[in-house]
Amino acid sequence: MNATRDNKRILTMNIRLKKKFLVVAIATTGFAPIFAQAQAYNAPSGHAATPASPATDGASMPGMDHSKMNMPGMDQGAMGTKSPSETSGTMPAMNHGESQAKPSVKKPDMGAMSQGSGEMDHGAMQMQGGSAPPDARDPNAYSDGYTLDSGKYSLGSAQRLRMSDEHNFASVLVDRLEYVRARGNESMAYEGQAWFGGTYNRAVLKAEGEVARGKLLDSRTELLWGHAISTFWDSQLGVRFDHGIGPNRGWLALGVQGLAPYWFNVDATAYVGNNGRTALRLSTEYDLLLTQRLILQPRVEVNFYGKRDEAREIGSGLSDGVAGLRLKYEVTRQFVPYIGVEWAGKFGQTANFARASGERPTETRFVAGISFRF
Repeated sequence: MNATRDNKRILTMNIRLKKKFLVVAIATTGFAPIFAQAQAYNAPSGHAATPASPATDGASMPGMDHSKMNMPGMDQGAMGTKSPSETSGTMPAMNHGESQAKPSVKKPDMGAMSQGSGEMDHGAMQMQGGSAPPDARDPNAYSDGYTLDSGKYSLGSAQRLRMSDEHNFASVLVDRLEYVRARGNESMAYEGQAWFGGTYNRAVLKAEGEVARGKLLDSRTELLWGHAISTFWDSQLGVRFDHGIGPNRGWLALGVQGLAPYWFNVDATAYVGNNGRTALRLSTEYDLLLTQRLILQPRVEVNFYGKRDEAREIGSGLSDGVAGLRLKYEVTRQFVPYIGVEWAGKFGQTANFARASGERPTETRFVAGISFRF
């Protein structure tokens, strides 16, 4: 009895062990294709895939066609050599050969370039220029030998075409010719300039003054040589003469005249006279266009003197100044009537000279006049 029981126990244990070994074998057979596929995917990263046996390869997910996969830049040498049965294998729904889209790149035609030397072959390029063909028309044949400088059709030296800066022009501008009324006193005032010359060099004449009761109260006349130093500015060098009450004075003049930024007309001149006299005159004006014809023009002028001149009742420092506002109407560009008002004052020692003569150092003036040019 004991022996029979022992045999039964041994038989039962053998059956259980066989079942366990069978389960392990089935599980191993099922997971073998998965490990083989994982090794195939890890091959591009530098790990060589272990070839699977035909038995396990046949049971693995058939269908993925790696033979049609085009993966540029992948080191195929690291993947090892596979048999057709290995590369014919997994996931039939994924065809990487058909899903990969290649960009269409059109290569330039380098036929005109010499690849041997690395330099461009200009022999195939057609360039302009060169000799005229034998049947080309003579460009000078129509003139029968005549030119602009000779022949019966040539123009004289005065009518011959030249550049603009080779011609001489002339212009006269009277900026102020006006009637002035202040505290019952009436006078006439004028200011203008004329020039003759070319674009870069001109002879300039400036004049400014005031006349009352047929007598010249004060005047300033300048004869200058103007030279263009930039697009909008001229330098001026010459002489100045003062006339009126008291002795006449002469000065050497050096200044600039032009158009400052924001369209301000500026005239600044320094003077040197005899006996160490010096002076400085600054003036500016601006044209504010209310319409294309109606213009509001503010104007400021000041005079400085370095030395006292009792004979002409002029003190040193800031001597006098004028600030005015004129409303102009352009009938044409050459003829402009206007009305306006201005404030005039004398300062420092010049104001003291005015009080000693029974005059007021400041006054308000009403003006009406015309401005013209030709």
